[in-house]
Amino acid sequence: MCTAFQKATGIVCKLSDNSTGPTLAKIQATKNNPTWGVAWTDGNAEYASLDQQGMLLKNFQPNTGTLNSLGQKLVPADQSYIITGVTTTGAFVYDSSKVQNPPTSWQQLLQPQWKGKFGMNNPTIDGPSYPILAGLFDSLGGATQGEAFMSQLKANGMVVSQNSIMDDMTAGKVEIAIGQNTSGIGRAQTNHNIKVIYPNPSPALPSVLAIDGKASSAEIKDAKAFANFVYGPAGQKAMLAGDPTGDSQFFPVVNGTQAEAQVPAESSINFYFFDPYKWGSLESSINTWFSSNIA
Repeated sequence: MCTAFQKATGIVCKLSDNSTGPTLAKIQATKNNPTWGVAWTDGNAEYASLDQQGMLLKNFQPNTGTLNSLGQKLVPADQSYIITGVTTTGAFVYDSSKVQNPPTSWQQLLQPQWKGKFGMNNPTIDGPSYPILAGLFDSLGGATQGEAFMSQLKANGMVVSQNSIMDDMTAGKVEIAIGQNTSGIGRAQTNHNIKVIYPNPSPALPSVLAIDGKASSAEIKDAKAFANFVYGPAGQKAMLAGDPTGDSQFFPVVNGTQAEAQVPAESSINFYFFDPYKWGSLESSINTWFSSNIA
C-alpha cells in the first residue's frame, strides 16, 4: 500500500513494517514525542485506548468510498480511527488429516479428549490475541467470568505459545490452534487439509488505520490522503493483493470490494462485537493477569 500510494501521489511514504504488538507498544512509549503519522494494524481495542488518551485525530473518515453494513458497525462515535477490513480472532484451526472430529465450541475445549491438545498465542506478545480474550470475556459476562473460564482451559492443558501457535499446530505440538482466521486460510492454500472453524463467539477483529492527532498540519494532510487512497479503487486492489496468504483474506468493509474466494460468506460467521472502549482500557491488566496465571 505504501509503495502504491507513493507511486500514485508522489507523497513520500516511509514504512515501519512490524507486527501489531511492537508497533502499538512503540506508539505508547513515544506518546509525549510521537514519531508516527499513520498507524495501521489489527484490532480496535488498542486504538480506543489511544483515543481515550487523546492521541488520535478525531472527526475524519475517508471520502473516497462508502462503508457497507459490517464496516458501519465498527466506526467509533468520534471518528477517531478508520476501519479498513475485518477478520476474526479465536478461530479454531486444525489439520483434518489428523483430527477427524474437531471441537466446534469453546466449551468443548474443556472435554478430556482435548487435554493438552489446543493452544493460543500469548496476548502480551501477539497483538491479535488480546481480542480473543476481550470477546470471549465479554460474551461470558465480564473479566471475572472470563478469567474463570480461562483458568479452566489451563486446567485442561491449554498450551500458550511464545512464538506461533499456528506453527505449533503444523509441527504437531497441538491439534487445535486458536487464533486469527487469516492464518488458517493462508495455510490452507498450500495444505488443503488445514480447516478453519468459527466458534460462537468469533470476536470480530477489524484492521484499523489511525492518524496521529499531534502531527503537523502538513503531515495530517498527507495522512488523510493516504486514508482516502486506501478506500479508493487502487487502494482496495492493493489490500486484496498485498498478502495473499494472510491479511488479504479479509471481509471487506468498502462497498464494491469483493472478498477473496477463500474467505467464507460473511453471513456464515458468528461475529461477536465487543465495546473496544471498555476492553481497550482493560488490556494491560488482563494481559498481566494472563501472564501470571495462564502463560
